[in-house]
Amino acid sequence: MARVCDLTGKRAMVGNSVSFSNKKTKRKFHPNLQVKKFYVPEMGEWITLKVSTSALRTINKNGISAVIEKAIKKGRV
Repeated sequence: MARVCDLTGKRAMVGNSVSFSNKKTKRKFHPNLQVKKFYVPEMGEWITLKVSTSALRTINKNGISAVIEKAIKKGRV
């Protein structure tokens, strides 16, 4: 499975690893993804999502239903 957040669409960024001698080699910055189960009361069932930790904070603030609706409007789910 791809390392992409199901709700926000976050994926790996590309950058440089810089050594002490200032040599630069390519590397990736992966998002901090967690696999979590959420209970959606409107659907009456549990869903499993791979979400970033920033998306978890948004879910805690706004609720799972609001975050899923917003992701559907943006075309991510």
